[in-house]
Amino acid sequence: MVWSPVHIPDQSGRVALVTGASGGIGLETARVLAARGAHVLLACRSVGRGRAAAARVGGSTEVVRLDLASLDSVREAAALVRGRHERLDLLVNNAGVMFPPYRRTEDGFEAHFGVNHLGHFALTGLLLGLMTAVPDSRIVTVASLAHRAGLGVLDEDGARSSTGRRSLTAYGRSKLANLLFARELHHRLATAGAATASLAAHPGLSPTGLWHGDPPRFLRPVAAAGLRWLAQPADRAALPSLRAATDPRVPGGAHLGPSKLFESRGAPAPARSSRASRDMAARDRLWRLSEGLTGVRYAFPSAPRAAGASGAVCPVTGARA
Repeated sequence: MVWSPVHIPDQSGRVALVTGASGGIGLETARVLAARGAHVLLACRSVGRGRAAAARVGGSTEVVRLDLASLDSVREAAALVRGRHERLDLLVNNAGVMFPPYRRTEDGFEAHFGVNHLGHFALTGLLLGLMTAVPDSRIVTVASLAHRAGLGVLDEDGARSSTGRRSLTAYGRSKLANLLFARELHHRLATAGAATASLAAHPGLSPTGLWHGDPPRFLRPVAAAGLRWLAQPADRAALPSLRAATDPRVPGGAHLGPSKLFESRGAPAPARSSRASRDMAARDRLWRLSEGLTGVRYAFPSAPRAAGASGAVCPVTGARA
């Protein structure tokens, strides 16, 4: 069976938050969830663009200001959501930057790593208390085919570097971090006995606003050719995220992407990933680094590493800033 939005179960009564929902894949993700009955929070850097997007999405929506380049903004957005809602069924960590026109975030982090990974790490931790007791709740983190270009060590020096603005490696490293985070989060949730699952998805190639940055000169003709021949529109590129968020047959910890043309386009299906993205030691190191850099500590214990080992299970209460 080829999966499509017609297979999405009724989402009435569910609350979903989609980051970067003012355009592109995030907008399409929000639109489909709202059409299936969910109340959708559009988390956007620009409230004006968010309101315009909400008008296009229709259904039951609200706009939340969220600038992932500012940990203060992340905390404010999370506090607003916690104040308005008692539960959150779906969190889609979709927003991102690629070759941005600035170098560092407000907190001094390399822009790709700060926005694409650290902002979402903090947001997820601060909202987790709304999710872990909600049956079938899911966190979907959007990765990329470019995670394979994420070479080098994920450490504090790299996180604070000012040299990654036009670097494919820096972008790839942030997307590798997305995959490592999604997998480690699911491992810790499962160990803690939470009702929430964590999954990853990538959109393949799509001519969205991400490509409006300033890519390295050598990449421009490659990107132009790839977008011309391999890319799919945003509504199709959103399908892996939508399936990860709503298909009960897809297990926690899964990674989905397009199924055709080297995973650049096609119906959503299980995706491949690099060996580095499956490194359990790297997952743990990234987690500890992210907690230290953001100041957000998740309230469940470290998971066991030995094969067959079982760790203590404690209630998961969310995170503290």
